[in-house]
Amino acid sequence: MTFTFRPGPATRPRPTRATARTRRTALAVVMTATLLDLVDLTVVTVALPTIRTGLGVPYGTLPWIAGGYALAFAVVLVPGARLGGVHGRRRVFLLGVGAFTVASAAGGLAPDAGTLVAARVAQGAAAALMVPQVPHLIDALSPAAGRRRATAVFGTVIGLGALAGPVVGALLLESDLFGLGWRALFLVDVPVGVACLLLGRRCVVERRDPLAGAPDWPGTAVAAAGVLLILYPLGRGPGAGWPVWVPLSIAAGAGLVALFVRRERARSRSGAGSLVVPSLFAVRGYAVGIGIELVHGVLGGLYLLAWCFHLQVGLGWSPLRTALCMLLFGAAVAVAAGLSCDVLFPRYGRTVLQAGALTQLTGALLYGWQTRALGTDIQVWQILPALILLGTGMGLTVAPLSTLLLTEVPPEHRHAAAGLGNTTYQLGTALGICLVPLAFLRLLDTGHPVPAAFSHTLRWLACLLLGVLALTCALPRGPGHRRAGGPLTGAAAGDTSPVR
Repeated sequence: MTFTFRPGPATRPRPTRATARTRRTALAVVMTATLLDLVDLTVVTVALPTIRTGLGVPYGTLPWIAGGYALAFAVVLVPGARLGGVHGRRRVFLLGVGAFTVASAAGGLAPDAGTLVAARVAQGAAAALMVPQVPHLIDALSPAAGRRRATAVFGTVIGLGALAGPVVGALLLESDLFGLGWRALFLVDVPVGVACLLLGRRCVVERRDPLAGAPDWPGTAVAAAGVLLILYPLGRGPGAGWPVWVPLSIAAGAGLVALFVRRERARSRSGAGSLVVPSLFAVRGYAVGIGIELVHGVLGGLYLLAWCFHLQVGLGWSPLRTALCMLLFGAAVAVAAGLSCDVLFPRYGRTVLQAGALTQLTGALLYGWQTRALGTDIQVWQILPALILLGTGMGLTVAPLSTLLLTEVPPEHRHAAAGLGNTTYQLGTALGICLVPLAFLRLLDTGHPVPAAFSHTLRWLACLLLGVLALTCALPRGPGHRRAGGPLTGAAAGDTSPVR
């Protein structure tokens, strides 16, 4: 059911100027909240070297400043969407905005690394409350004639937010706003969040989904505990010398994940409602697509964090120069993603994903060779071909996944399938970030130069991309337009991953 500002056709008046202004303000509020989430997901990437020196953060803790946000977002996303359906999209959205603002203030005022990590986790959980409500609120706020345009603007906001994070972070660091240093990256969210909260209370309309099931918080807790028990030792183990608690923790986490899977199957059979629809994994295209989502999330989390350290610590580049280099990579992703979704994938199907994986693999091998051969003398123009190959390959591979995942999914499960795809990508990102100590930072601790450590990380990427290539071969054959029904758009599915 769609709620709008217009009554039925028989009594429909022309919208007043105040009503139209209120609607535009409300749309600006919900889109600004989405922008806050996307920027804050990546804004710390270029700031981690500065945060490390400012707070004295050990290498083993650094990944949690970035990965804690992604992990909390992934775990709370599906329950947060259902919470909005039951208790009201506006109410849960405003709760998320308020919690996000408080968490941002806590991060900006953090006296130590532990407090900063806790604030980042709280930010991610709060974002998972507000972001899945946004597509529903846009639908409720937009008149039928303007809904397509509002959805297009929302998609543009997603694209710009994903690319803007590192640049915003670099500009705030370079300007040293009010002498706050890296703290400005978090504190700048506070006035924006307060404005969204105040305006949202006045302008955003309420919407409920009568058929939405209540969140399964016990299942969420089991899944979160299992994932945390697996990821934490992977990040801590390399710096701690792999003590005995590491394999024990991973084994316990695997047991909890298995318990979660068993619980979801039982709830699905009983009709009680589950976080995950087990029958989706009987669809080959969906099961393989979820695997590709996971591996590409790992690739993104591992590569971007190690790459940032390579550019700033290894090459001595400024945060702004680093961010602009990342922007070139992001631009290649965006261009290839649009070409893949609109032109190539509907015609060539899985061949596009295979070409994307091979293109990324070529870029990783080229970049690894350049890093070993040129060391710290490498320049932007020299690595530009590798960046274009890596970005183009990522755009070609990941962009069609939101379509591919839903190709054979029954209509009644499409929202659940899309939400699980986004959750899987975010979990993969958290896993990739937690692998940075193993694939990169431990080599710095043992005295390896940064270029050599980064070259080692690129070999990890090459192995993961071979895995992606193998998974694409298991996808169903045939062009991408042969599907049971049209896919949900990113906005409709609540999808906010960076490359879609």
